Amino acid sequence: MNRLLVLMPLALLTTVPHAQQSKNRVGVVNVQNVIKNMTGSKTYLDISNKSSTDLKARQVTLQTLATKAAKGAAADKAALTKAQQEYAKARDSYISQIDAAFKPLATKVNAAVAKVAKTNGYSIVLDANVANATNLIVHANSAVDLTQAVLKEVK
Repeated sequence: MNRLLVLMPLALLTTVPHAQQSKNRVGVVNVQNVIKNMTGSKTYLDISNKSSTDLKARQVTLQTLATKAAKGAAADKAALTKAQQEYAKARDSYISQIDAAFKPLATKVNAAVAKVAKTNGYSIVLDANVANATNLIVHANSAVDLTQAVLKEVK
């Protein structure tokens, strides 16, 4: 029995190097670039641009109203509250429009990424913009960029 207890950890230690040697490959795709170049993406891009412009303008208005409301006038506070409600309503409307326009594009992009990844032996594929924005990727060799292959697949 004692012999088995001694051999068991040794057996586990011999399997660790094999587990670390698996050939997992990680790739990146610039999803925004793929979407910009896809046929059928005009509606999504137009709604995204319109929402961005409109919501930024509304934020400027909110900041102006907040400054006025800070001085204490009841009318300014009421105007601020109304503008905040309108902003939230517009934002929610844009989110639902963007989601609806993006859904068919996402289906195509996801299928293309999966096919390219499988064909080229990649286990994981990250959105390059998200990975860069979150500092998930510190360095990536340009050879792992699958954007062009995905673009070819979606066309």
